[in-house]
Amino acid sequence: AVEGIESLLSMGIGNSFGRIFRISTFGESHGGGVGVIVDGCPPKIPLSREDIQIDLDRRKPGQSRLTTPRNEADSVEILSGVSQDGFTLGTPISMLVRNQDHRSNDYDTNAVAYRPSHADATYDAKYGIRAVAGGGRSSARETIGRVAAGAIARKILHMYCGCEILGYVKSVQDVVAENVDIDEFTREQVEESLVRCPQKDASDAMIEKIDGIRKTGNSIGGVLECVARNVPCGLGSPVFDKLEADLAKACMSLPASKGFEVGSGFSGTLLSGHEHNDEFYIDEDGRTRTKTNRSGGIQGGISNGENIVVRVAFKPTSTIGKEQNTVTREGQETKMRGKGRHDPCVLPRAVPMVEAMVALVLVDALMADIAQNKVFEGKLQGISSNPLGKKLDSKVLL
Repeated sequence: AVEGIESLLSMGIGNSFGRIFRISTFGESHGGGVGVIVDGCPPKIPLSREDIQIDLDRRKPGQSRLTTPRNEADSVEILSGVSQDGFTLGTPISMLVRNQDHRSNDYDTNAVAYRPSHADATYDAKYGIRAVAGGGRSSARETIGRVAAGAIARKILHMYCGCEILGYVKSVQDVVAENVDIDEFTREQVEESLVRCPQKDASDAMIEKIDGIRKTGNSIGGVLECVARNVPCGLGSPVFDKLEADLAKACMSLPASKGFEVGSGFSGTLLSGHEHNDEFYIDEDGRTRTKTNRSGGIQGGISNGENIVVRVAFKPTSTIGKEQNTVTREGQETKMRGKGRHDPCVLPRAVPMVEAMVALVLVDALMADIAQNKVFEGKLQGISSNPLGKKLDSKVLL
């Protein structure tokens, strides 16, 4: 009986995220399909298949020579939770994307030999079984469910307060996009670039760098920066549920992610407190604002109404076309060369993934804040304080 419980616990966790707006992803890379169940979505939100598909198209493989050539339409099916006339019902929303172009024979050697720095060895050690073809749940195809759910979260946030979440590729190895205006760059500028970098000179250099590494059968990593604009103050909670902690977990749960920063990040350690502090002032609307944003829009674990700025570092793709030393499942040393179709750099397709995870964290935090702090809004006496953060569009704010 104990054996059965241990097996249930080890296989039944780690596939869900969020507390009020909660998602559970399912499916393997080379199975019948992948998808997500979204629970806690408010009712009466207008939602169409196209709302979801636009972000899935930005994530899908085969977009350019810089991504994996796997040919998938990634066409989403909404199976439940939306009325025939296109409104959410307040019940679980189930979405499915069917796999079509999987070549499982490319992974025949992976059944016995572990890919260096991949999840093969740790999955075997933990579960004693794994989906060999395509990497199973460790494949980036799992993120389809996250991006689909994130599209709903993004829509709720925009309807509530005009929030927009935009990411771009900040660096590819040593090629860095300097001086991107985090407050002003647009999605159109990002999408014009093959590598999703809004700065043309840096974009061209990044493309050249990825092209060069791709032709050698190797891979390369980099850093993605993401900003959330028009975020209300008050999201996040002290101690264990700080907003930056939730954002870090969300972003670090993405495949190939290896580092996370918010605001000044590690560079803030080079400044003194006087240099680093964001001084307050009163803006033209009479609201309390900060002159700088080294805090990245979060202070004390709670959003302060300024733009939230995060950065996520992604390692080079593990599966490469170069011969490497490894061991077999039976413990024999051997050599292997990765097969299959893989991104030489994950950064261009990671942009919608990070945006989705940021949206999921923010909508969950928003709903938690409303649940705790808006129950008696205007009915109980409290300490009066000047409004914090920029004035949001009252025509949009519900």
